[in-house]
Amino acid sequence: MVTTTLSVRGLVAEVPDPEIPVLTIDDLGILRDVREGPDGCIEVDITPTYSGCPAMDAIRSDVEGRLAEAGYDRVRVRLVLSPAWTTDWISDEGRRKLSDFGIAPPTGAAAHQSGPVALTLSIRCPQCGSPDTREISRFGSTACKALWRCDTCREPFDHFKAL
Repeated sequence: MVTTTLSVRGLVAEVPDPEIPVLTIDDLGILRDVREGPDGCIEVDITPTYSGCPAMDAIRSDVEGRLAEAGYDRVRVRLVLSPAWTTDWISDEGRRKLSDFGIAPPTGAAAHQSGPVALTLSIRCPQCGSPDTREISRFGSTACKALWRCDTCREPFDHFKAL
C-alpha cells in the first residue's frame, strides 16, 4: 500500500473527540503529528488537553480503529506531553463548532500569559450572545469546562476553560 503522510493525516484528523463529538481531534489541536516511521509503521502523536485526561485511551483506540479500517494495521499512537496543550491550539473552525454546540469557546492567548492569572469576568452566552453571564461552578461536565449561566436568557452553558 502506498502511504502518503497527508492522506493518513486526513484520516486521523477526522477522528471525533469522545467528550465533545462535534469537534475532531484536529479541531481541538491535540493531533500533533502523523508520519511513517522507519519500520513502515504509522506513528501518530497526540497531546492530552490536561494530564490525566480520561479521553486519551478512547482517542488512541479511535485513531487505531480509523487507520485499521483504511488498511493500516501497523500503528503506533504516542502521547506527547511537551509542550503542554493550550486552548490556543483550538482551530477557528473548532471555536465556531463549540459555540454552535452551545459551549462558549475560550478566548485570549493562554500560551503567552505570564505573571498573574487573568480573571474572567464575563463570557458571551453561546445561546443569545449576551455578556450578562456568571460562573456557577468552576467545574462543568468535564474537567476542562466550567459551568456558567446567562442572566438574560437564563440558560446554563459550558465554557471551555482557557489553559
